[in-house]
Amino acid sequence: MAKVIINNNLEKAINKKFKGESVEIFELIYSLEENPKKGKVVGQIGGVVIKELKYGKFRFYFVADGYKIKFLDITDLHDLLIRFVRMSDKKTQQKIIDEVKSILKKFGEEGFD
Repeated sequence: MAKVIINNNLEKAINKKFKGESVEIFELIYSLEENPKKGKVVGQIGGVVIKELKYGKFRFYFVADGYKIKFLDITDLHDLLIRFVRMSDKKTQQKIIDEVKSILKKFGEEGFD
């Protein structure tokens, strides 16, 4: 089973924006623990893959080890760390993807703390 971590700022933003609906969003996010291959790949920097999950018109971006997601079986993904880092709507989608790529290039995954 994979481990899902949500950035503190993102968690606060989800609770503020969606209020009661945030429970459904967190269920969607934590469903990756059981099925980490979910989501659409939107970029890759080195061995780190950037993927998105859609909820209505919003997208939630996460980073993970691209090699493990691509080549290992779901039952072998018990030590995979999935980190949710950003959220966007359709209008700001490309800006957020570019921002995530830039942070990964400069600081690696630790840049999202």
